[in-house]
Amino acid sequence: MTPIGKHMKMLLIIIRMAAGFIFIFSGFVKAVDPLGSAFKFQDYFTAFNLDFLFDFSLFFSIFLSALEFIVGISLFFDLRHKYGAWGALLFMSLFTPLTFVLAITNPVSDCGCFGDALILTNWQTFYKNLIILSLVLITFYYRKQFLPLYKAGTEWLVLACFIVIITGFSAYGLRHLPLIDFRPYNVGASVIEGLAIPDNAEPDLYSTTLTYEKNGILKDFSEDNFPWQDSSWHFVDQESVLLKEGYRAPMHDFTITSFSGEDISYDVLENPGYSFLVVSRELSGTAKGSLKKINELALPYVLEKNIGFYGITASGVDETEKYWDSLYPVFKFYSCDETCLKTIIRANPGVLLLKEGVIIGKWTWKDMPEAAEFTEYMLAHQITAIRKNRDRWKIITLSSLILLIWIFAKARTSYART
Repeated sequence: MTPIGKHMKMLLIIIRMAAGFIFIFSGFVKAVDPLGSAFKFQDYFTAFNLDFLFDFSLFFSIFLSALEFIVGISLFFDLRHKYGAWGALLFMSLFTPLTFVLAITNPVSDCGCFGDALILTNWQTFYKNLIILSLVLITFYYRKQFLPLYKAGTEWLVLACFIVIITGFSAYGLRHLPLIDFRPYNVGASVIEGLAIPDNAEPDLYSTTLTYEKNGILKDFSEDNFPWQDSSWHFVDQESVLLKEGYRAPMHDFTITSFSGEDISYDVLENPGYSFLVVSRELSGTAKGSLKKINELALPYVLEKNIGFYGITASGVDETEKYWDSLYPVFKFYSCDETCLKTIIRANPGVLLLKEGVIIGKWTWKDMPEAAEFTEYMLAHQITAIRKNRDRWKIITLSSLILLIWIFAKARTSYART
């Protein structure tokens, strides 16, 4: 291949790094929330009648997000970038036509390509992939124009370190909760505000077809011209098609009902004190002993501290009685939408702490605080915990910046040699 000038090389570096950054971002936001990506895989498997792959959804989630992240690292930092270019090309060759099919058929409303960090429609995803594909094709074509930054062994070692790091994020998200919560039900969010619909919100737009019969002849009418004054026409059927989805509140599917149908959502949310929510999307799928532990922890909360304690599940009444009533529970389970429960917390079971409808704590059942830790200053305790978490992220960010400076310094030296 004919050597290129410095200005062209700089442009190619920008293109390669842009493609790498997109892969890094996409892989990272899915890797920190492996269960969320697994749920998205299950949605696709259901849509395409591939239910037999359900058991592999978590594996696909962790493996593909880590692979995507490493491809991005390879391109962005110019580490074994020829392999990164091949990997990016294979990714885009597979997912670009797939997203075109998804845009046409629309089996799921959100592709999940950026996890919950950035929600795109299927058509937006396809157009986005066309842009990324163009960047990847240019990067792939000129992949031989750049010299390696380090020796091959050093570059493979750096990539291996990044694999360990990104896999560690996934492992942490599975063992505890995602380090970064991109969902509406994050700590600090008000569920009451999340359910609110603005006065000027745009409603759903439907096209309604009314079918009438006259003298044995069926005819379709719109809502504007149906023969409501002509008694010789007899109404037969009505069909409504959604043309455009209107405003959706961030937490629109949050409803807590008893198994007899009583809605207690705002009884829980408007409680001026503290309330615990035990979230189990499927009681039969809970970890062994988890419900028993939560029930034992709930006893002093309910009896001694007079704190509201509620369970919410998507399981039916029969399954709830089978897996819960045998434990002599000190609190009741109520019904809630399964998709909503998956969104609220990535644990089965998980625990939320609310105060006046605001989420001030989220834990897996393993990390739930002991009753002795709960005092009237729990709110201040949780604020302190949030600050500590932010401090950890500052350390991670600073360490990443130091690594970036070092790699770019080496890249500048390599670039000067070429």
